[in-house]
Amino acid sequence: MIHATAIIHPGAELASDVEIGPYAIIGEHVKIGRGTKVGAHAVIDGWTTIGEDNQIFHLASVGAIPQDLKYKGEETYLKIGNTNIIREFVTIHLGTVTGDSETSVGNGNLFMAYSHVAHDCHIGNGVVMANAATLAGHVRVEDYAILGGLSAIHQFTRIGAHVMIGGGTLVSMDIPPYTIATGDRRDARLRGLNLVGLKRHNFSDEVIASLKKAYKILVLSDLKLKDALERIKNEVPKSPEINHFVTFIESAQRGIHR
Repeated sequence: MIHATAIIHPGAELASDVEIGPYAIIGEHVKIGRGTKVGAHAVIDGWTTIGEDNQIFHLASVGAIPQDLKYKGEETYLKIGNTNIIREFVTIHLGTVTGDSETSVGNGNLFMAYSHVAHDCHIGNGVVMANAATLAGHVRVEDYAILGGLSAIHQFTRIGAHVMIGGGTLVSMDIPPYTIATGDRRDARLRGLNLVGLKRHNFSDEVIASLKKAYKILVLSDLKLKDALERIKNEVPKSPEINHFVTFIESAQRGIHR
């Protein structure tokens, strides 16, 4: 299952059925779980742990040192879950000691060609990063978010669950859960709820109606943010989704796009 031309450090730990393609390089501290396939010329390095049934395509770079001038070779980590697809020329970097010391990726994500995950980012489950979508350091992306091609996310920014970001959008503040944001080579603006995504994930009509009401109060009421949130708490039926919508916004450190 390991091509004769692959270079694998003796210290690497690979499950018995891992496939390694021609000229791939696996570093000393790498651990790879069952069923994972690594393509030709891919490089996996650093203190990187990869789970089961992942597909890492040719020429991907996983676990390289962060692009942070403060990094001085410290032991920091990259942890990747199960059933992720990492396409050609994707780059995913280790964490830094000035951050969380760890970059993490959940399960079932798709990283299209040339997408980039910088140091200390944390990505949930079911996320799609389209071609050349880019995360700066310390970004958090919640479950089932979709980042359009060539979108760029500023450091320390959060992308909420079930968000859709249009191609070419520049994101410098948090994007609230369940929304659509577009920018077309300029800063993002909210455009409505991600109704297609919510229906595909079987959100009930009642929950969607509540989210619509909360969104209108947040974006269309001309209220100050604190007053809008208070009105949502008082007027919108309670649900886990509404609670998450409110607490996400309340915890924003960089502000939110509206």
